[in-house]
Amino acid sequence: MAIMAESVLANQLNEELKKAMKSGDKEKLEAVRMLKSSLQKLIIDKGPDFKAEDEMSFLLAESKRRKEAIELYQKGGREDLAKKELYELSIIAEYLPKQLDDVELSKIIEDTIKETGAASSKDMGKVMGVVMNKVKGQADGKKVQELVKKKLNG
Repeated sequence: MAIMAESVLANQLNEELKKAMKSGDKEKLEAVRMLKSSLQKLIIDKGPDFKAEDEMSFLLAESKRRKEAIELYQKGGREDLAKKELYELSIIAEYLPKQLDDVELSKIIEDTIKETGAASSKDMGKVMGVVMNKVKGQADGKKVQELVKKKLNG
């Protein structure tokens, strides 16, 4: 357990776990336990190479997994499982930075297109790389991709 103490996120999850136990919220307890377990595995796997930035990457990966699962469950008519994943996604979202709205995101994309001198969809990769670094954790990659594509195809 001493390894977990180095992670701010792990400490936050421990507190959430205690709150969920005290309140008897079984759904939240299960979701937080799952997150904590996945984070603990990551910390152990990375060992001394684990850094604070890894927490954000972890949360983004977990969020992406939930979004993909929700989509698949909805396509398969499994609303019960989609609902569970949606709830877990809402728990993960509590630990992510505030998401940018379309106006803020569009402004960042426009500025980046000017900065990089991008002129067509051939420059998509160059723009995406810079934008994703600027908005890490604050915008969904699919949404960024759609907006960049729209701006470049103008």
